[in-house]
Amino acid sequence: MRGATEGETTMAFIDTPSDPAFFDANRAPAGHVPNFVQTFAARQAVYDAWKQLNGAIKESMDLRRYELATLAAATALRSSYCSLAHGQVLADKFYTAEEVAALVDEPPNNPVDEAVMAFARKVALGADKVTQEDVDGLKALGLSDADVLDVVLAAAARAFFSKTLDATGTQPDSVFNNLPDTLRTALTVGRPIYSG
Repeated sequence: MRGATEGETTMAFIDTPSDPAFFDANRAPAGHVPNFVQTFAARQAVYDAWKQLNGAIKESMDLRRYELATLAAATALRSSYCSLAHGQVLADKFYTAEEVAALVDEPPNNPVDEAVMAFARKVALGADKVTQEDVDGLKALGLSDADVLDVVLAAAARAFFSKTLDATGTQPDSVFNNLPDTLRTALTVGRPIYSG
């Protein structure tokens, strides 16, 4: 996985162990081993803890809101991997590919979704700048304190995962090349998709 010599491709900057049992247990639904699973092979307990944390966050939220908050945080952090993965979920379940692509630069045509995404971006990029007014604005749109906390948790957790992948040079899986051009181009906000 580590840095390639001339003419080779690489999916990450670090070498990690090959662990067939870990890889088999963490295959994507399509059957491939995601590049991020290969990166975490050296710290499997951390990956297991991440899955538990992320699952608990996701479980308490409406899936569409979770994906919108996650996409907002991922695009703000310039994480292609997370933007592509969560944008694909939004395109598969809630929106057209063109609508998801537009979410990268344009607020959604819904005041609650727009506020949630703006808040998630702020949490991801400058949580120390969040104010009581930011929270009150979400509550004025109908979010409860627990709903606000859910958005914070989704954005903060995305910061951990996105930064881990980007700092290790882990590129998005080559299967993302199969996304519609408009969606793939809009969501590739940082590292390029792995071509190997």
